[in-house]
Amino acid sequence: MQLIDLARPLENTDYADPPGLAPKITYFAHDETADQVLSFFPGVGRDGLPGGEGWAVEQVTLSTHNGTHLDAPYHYHSTMDGGQRAITIDEVPLEWCIGRGVKLDFRSMPDGHVVTAQEVEAEFDRIGHDLQPGDIVLVNTGAAAHYGTPAYVPSGCGIGRAATNWMTARGMRVCGTDAWSWDAPFVHTAKKVAETGDASLIWEGHRASMDRAYCHMEKLANLETLPATGFEVQCFPVKIKGASAGWCRPVAIIRN
Repeated sequence: MQLIDLARPLENTDYADPPGLAPKITYFAHDETADQVLSFFPGVGRDGLPGGEGWAVEQVTLSTHNGTHLDAPYHYHSTMDGGQRAITIDEVPLEWCIGRGVKLDFRSMPDGHVVTAQEVEAEFDRIGHDLQPGDIVLVNTGAAAHYGTPAYVPSGCGIGRAATNWMTARGMRVCGTDAWSWDAPFVHTAKKVAETGDASLIWEGHRASMDRAYCHMEKLANLETLPATGFEVQCFPVKIKGASAGWCRPVAIIRN
């Protein structure tokens, strides 16, 4: 059995999120925390600790959308499934988060391109996969090649509303992308909205959950190492009450 880590780490970087949205991690080493440990044990001095050391601990300030995470329908809109209350991340059924994996390769698409239903269908035909309920669809946009650089956030194509609906109509409930967003990068969408005046282009892939509920992962890693089919995905999110997303450690499992 081969396990492939599909997650990005939470780290101090300005290039995995738009400006001002990055996480902040403060690290406290063993030689800085002895007093914290000793505060629980009156009368014990630092010489009573092995090497005089405390513990290693980190203080983290972050959004539920930092790092690799799973978005709940509540993130996209207050409603889902044609008007029902949208579920939060703690309400996402666990069975959605484990399933047969399939990878779509859209690395040839230009940055900012919005993938259509016809293009999704053609890609499934190319790899010879019949999308079934419970399948977890991973999209390789090529954005991962720019991770850790200023080019990451504006890179990659996005999956449009019609394309997303094409997949959810066939029973897909969880999907994911190596890009910062399931939708096309905002810098490209903003130009199209300015040119056309069509505000429905904003976040159209996310808004597909208003029609039929689904979750997606963002900032996936190592998709280029996966085959198109023949693997399983497990991607259980951290359970945060009433939240729009939860950090997750998705893993692809290839069974020999």
